[in-house]
Amino acid sequence: MLRKTSSLEIARTINTVVFDKTGTLTIGEMQVIDLTFAAHPALKISLSELFTAIHTVEADNSHPVARAITRYLIGQGVSKSSLSDYSQTSGQGVAARVIIGAVELPVLIGTPASILKATFTFPRELQDAIARAEMNGHSISVVAIDGVALATIEVGDTIKPDAEKSIAALKNANMETWLITGDNQSSADEISKLVGISADHVIAQASPEDKVLLIKKLHKDGKKVLMLGDGINDAAALVESDLSMAMGTGTDTAISSADITLLRPTLFAALDAINLSKRTLRTIKGNLLWAFAYNVVGIPIAALGFLDPMYAGAAMAGSSLFVVLNSLRIKVRQTR
Repeated sequence: MLRKTSSLEIARTINTVVFDKTGTLTIGEMQVIDLTFAAHPALKISLSELFTAIHTVEADNSHPVARAITRYLIGQGVSKSSLSDYSQTSGQGVAARVIIGAVELPVLIGTPASILKATFTFPRELQDAIARAEMNGHSISVVAIDGVALATIEVGDTIKPDAEKSIAALKNANMETWLITGDNQSSADEISKLVGISADHVIAQASPEDKVLLIKKLHKDGKKVLMLGDGINDAAALVESDLSMAMGTGTDTAISSADITLLRPTLFAALDAINLSKRTLRTIKGNLLWAFAYNVVGIPIAALGFLDPMYAGAAMAGSSLFVVLNSLRIKVRQTR
């Protein structure tokens, strides 16, 4: 779905494609793989209270990792409490004050790097859980309550079935491919290997600002950049790129920031959009060339009286029919 017709003109010039990971190269339907709890003697919080706090904070978060955590907790029958002072920092996590028992405590859920800034250290159990998740190429969230890291949640995703073939097709079309994600380096490296993006074109633990900086760097190198993303974290980079595409299953922010929304949840749809733009422009130029040549030859002949008006009218209708049929070839090829 096009937001502006100029996207068709721009698409044919694209030579570099930048992918977000979650929800773009992967299905985005994540699942909780493991949950590690490390009790703290100074903080008397039960596992059920911890689950309630997590559910309360993540319930309205649209990030795929948060949605997976919420689905898991709902499946476990975990209820919600009340919260206040909710805030979300793109690429880092969420924070809020939640009533736990009879006390209101600050709860942080986010990446290990962001949570480490708010706590002194991670217990050995959580350090081991983080290492396992990174080795498996999975996302890992750390939960801290009142400044104490209490739990980690390992979440895994599945690569889209057509991801590897789509990347290969882009490379065959002489396009450069990049992966930039807010996830950890191990997760990014694992995904890049599976889909065929070279290791030197992978940027992990990227903030929304880092994504914009990559687009600007590629522009400085003379690249025409297509950005594909689906999350709030991608919105600024989508606006900065020459052409942007958002997955139809993505957030409203990403969709409203993108030039094209892919209604099919496949990466081949992005390649189809680029090829469609090239075919459309070729057809437009062909129609213009035909109309110009026809009129250059036909008008003088008709004006000098060498052509009967009836035949001139038929020739004009035939010319218009040619243009229509030539344009319909785009639709025929698109439906094959």
